[in-house]
Amino acid sequence: MDHTDVGTTSALRSAENIYFFDHPHAEAGMAGSGLEQVLGGKGAGLAEMTRALNLPVPPGFTVALPICRAYRSNGWPADLDTALKAAMIELETRMGRRFGDANDPLLVSVRSGAPVSMPGMLDTVLNLGLNDETVLGLAKSSGDDHFAWDTYRRFLEMYSSIVLDVPGEAFPGFDSGDDEVASPAGVERLKAHIEQVCGRPVPQDPHEQLRQAVEAVFRSWDCDRARAYRSAEGLDEEMGTAVNIQAMVFGNRGELSGTGVVFTRDPSTGQRQLYGDYLPRAQGEDVVAGSAKTMPIGHLAEHCPQAHRDLIQSLRRLELHFRDMCDVEFTVEDGQLWLLQTRVGKRGAVAAVRCAVSMVSEAGIALTPAEAVGRVSAEVRHRARQEILASADVGDSEHPILDVGLGASPGRVSGRVVLTADDAADADDDVILVRAETSPQDVPGMAAAVGVLTTRGGLVSHAAVVARGWGIPAVVGAHNLAMVPGGFRNAAGTVVQAGERITIDGGTGRVWLGDLPMTKSTEDPRRLLEHLLPELALLEDWAENHPTPGTES
Repeated sequence: MDHTDVGTTSALRSAENIYFFDHPHAEAGMAGSGLEQVLGGKGAGLAEMTRALNLPVPPGFTVALPICRAYRSNGWPADLDTALKAAMIELETRMGRRFGDANDPLLVSVRSGAPVSMPGMLDTVLNLGLNDETVLGLAKSSGDDHFAWDTYRRFLEMYSSIVLDVPGEAFPGFDSGDDEVASPAGVERLKAHIEQVCGRPVPQDPHEQLRQAVEAVFRSWDCDRARAYRSAEGLDEEMGTAVNIQAMVFGNRGELSGTGVVFTRDPSTGQRQLYGDYLPRAQGEDVVAGSAKTMPIGHLAEHCPQAHRDLIQSLRRLELHFRDMCDVEFTVEDGQLWLLQTRVGKRGAVAAVRCAVSMVSEAGIALTPAEAVGRVSAEVRHRARQEILASADVGDSEHPILDVGLGASPGRVSGRVVLTADDAADADDDVILVRAETSPQDVPGMAAAVGVLTTRGGLVSHAAVVARGWGIPAVVGAHNLAMVPGGFRNAAGTVVQAGERITIDGGTGRVWLGDLPMTKSTEDPRRLLEHLLPELALLEDWAENHPTPGTES
C-alpha cells in the first residue's frame, strides 16, 4: 500500500498535518473514503459528523497519520510541540476556556484512530490537563467537588497505566466506586502509590502531559496486542495511527449524565433495532472495558428522554449518510447529547447478510444488488449458512444450564475451559476462554479460542466487539458466575474447573456444563434456510447475476 498521503514529504511540516474537525477537507482533496487514509477512521468520522452533518460533536483536532509515520521512522518531530501548542490555543479560543487554567480549565481526551477499526487495541487518555491546581478550578466551575476529584482520580489511573506503563493490578484498593478515593486525601494516596511503583510522578504541566500522551498513542501502534490483532485481521503494519485531541465532555458529571455505545442495528442478527449499552454517571472506558454492569440502551429513554430523542435522530442521519450500519459512541453531560465517534459497525455473518439485503430496498440507502454482494463475501455467506443450520440442529438438552448471560456473538460451541489468554494460545484443541472480563491484552487468546465467556461486561465491551468481528461465539455479562481459584462457580454452587468442558450459545447467552449433544434436524436444509434466513438465497442469486470482484467481508 502506498502511504505517501497528504503531507507526507521528505520535510514533513507538523502544522500542515493537524486538522480541526471542521476543516474543509473536500477543498483539500481529501473527501470521501480518502479521509481515513489521512485522518484515520475516528478522525474521518468526527470530521464527517462535524462538517457534513453538523451533529453535536465536541470541538477538537486530528494529528494526521503522516506524523505517526514520521515518529516511527525518526522519533518525535522537532516542530510538533510548537504545532500542538498552536492548535491548543485555537481550541481554547473555540471553547472559551484555557488549558491549564486554575479557575475553569479546558480538559481534553487524547485518542487513537487507525485507518481501519481496531477496537480497544490502541491507547486513549481521558481528562488530560488536570493537576493539583486545575482540579480545584474544575470543582469550582462545576460546583461539584466529588465530580472533580473523581475525574482527577480517573486521569491519574489512566495516565499512569497508558503513559507510565503501570500495570492495572498495581492499584490494589483503589476502587472507582469508593468515595474516599474521589477526595483530596484519596488522590494524594494514589499519587504517592504511582510514584512509588514507577519511580516518577504524573507530570503537573498540562503541555508535558499532552506530549507524553500523544507519544504513548503513537507507541501503542507497535504494542503486542495491536500486532496480534493486525496479524489476525491481515492488516498492514505500516499504516500507523492518527491522534484525536478533543475537548472533554463528562458522562460522570451529575445525575443527568452518562455514556454509552450503540449500533444502529443489531450486529448479531441484523434486525433494524438499536443495540448497545448505557451507563449513568460514567465515562466511555467504563462501558467498553467490560468491568461495569451496564444497562440496555433503552434505559437512556428513562434517564434522559430528550437526549434519547436526539440520539435516535442522529443515528438515522448517520445511517443515511454512510449508507450502512453505524457504531456510535456518545456521552450525555447534564442532559446534553454529544457524539464522540462513529464508524461502520462490525457485525456477525447473519447480520451482514440481513443488513446488506434489507438496505437494497430501504429509502435513502438503496444499495444496488452489486453493492450488497460486495459487502458480504462468499466466506461470510458460508459462515451465515453454517450458523443458521447449527442453531436448528440442536434439540432440547437435559444438560444443566450453568447460567444465562448476554448473547454477544452468535454461534454454539463446546470446548475445554481455559482461564488465561496464554493457555488459549498454547492449546492444540478446542478451548473456551473464560474470564471475568477481557482486555485488549487477551487478543492472542481470543484468536485461538473457539468461544469466549465473561462474567462481566456488556454487549459493546471489547470482548463482544472483537468476537463478533471474528465470528467467534461469545457470551458476556454472565453475572451469576463468579471466578474462583482454578475455575468458576455459578449461583447454585456448581464449580467448573479449568480443563472441564462447557458449551456456550452466543445467540441466546446460555452456558451449559459439558458438551451439548447435537440432534441432526430432519428438515431439508434448503427449507430451513428459506425459513430462518430468506435473505441468504436472495444474496446468493445476486452474487450469481451481479458478480463483484474483490468483495470484502
